[in-house]
Amino acid sequence: MPRYMSLIRIDENNMPAEHPGPEVMERMEKLLDEMTKAGVMLDTAGLTPTAQGARMHWNGEKVSVTDGPFTETKEVVGGYAIMQCKDLAEAQEWASRFLRVHGEGWEFTCEVREIVAG
Repeated sequence: MPRYMSLIRIDENNMPAEHPGPEVMERMEKLLDEMTKAGVMLDTAGLTPTAQGARMHWNGEKVSVTDGPFTETKEVVGGYAIMQCKDLAEAQEWASRFLRVHGEGWEFTCEVREIVAG
């Protein structure tokens, strides 16, 4: 069965003051539990802010490193999930449910892509 990665893209400068509050976390926990029991969820996590990370670039000759935050970037990856689904439509349905768990006050994008079998 194919695996899919959903990447949550956020604008770190426009996050709700209470990111995510206890009600959102409770709804998220229930959904993630349901996904795990259904055999869909393989791994998921949020990522630390870009201020705590680094961006590395290879130019064909050397590696350069830029410490965060990355102020020139509007959206960054804020979290991910790796799911095992029968097809892209099923992966999109689970990702849609995850987005809706957040409710009002949130605005972000989720990119869903199949992982190349290797």
